[in-house]
Amino acid sequence: EWFFQGHFPGRPVMPGVLIVEAMAQTACALFLSRPEYASKIAFFMGINETKFRRPVVPGDRLELRVEVLKAGGRAGKVRGEAKVGEEVAAETEFTFALVDK
Repeated sequence: EWFFQGHFPGRPVMPGVLIVEAMAQTACALFLSRPEYASKIAFFMGINETKFRRPVVPGDRLELRVEVLKAGGRAGKVRGEAKVGEEVAAETEFTFALVDK
């Protein structure tokens, strides 16, 4: 992948911001796949409790899991986890605003 070339030369590691972004997009897809949110757009509001547990390196297969912690009329909270095999690479919680399209 292109991002390994500069992060870091000689010791490539997937940037944490890309792992967090992937979890956030997965969480938005989960919310917006629900019929009650079909007319909504999800706006990212915050990240809490983010932890990076292991580096993700070339050849790793990153698996993303998200779980809805709270879903209300105008906001939601999601827990995200990124794993390589059975090892947790990163975990976080996100909050989203849900607004009309």
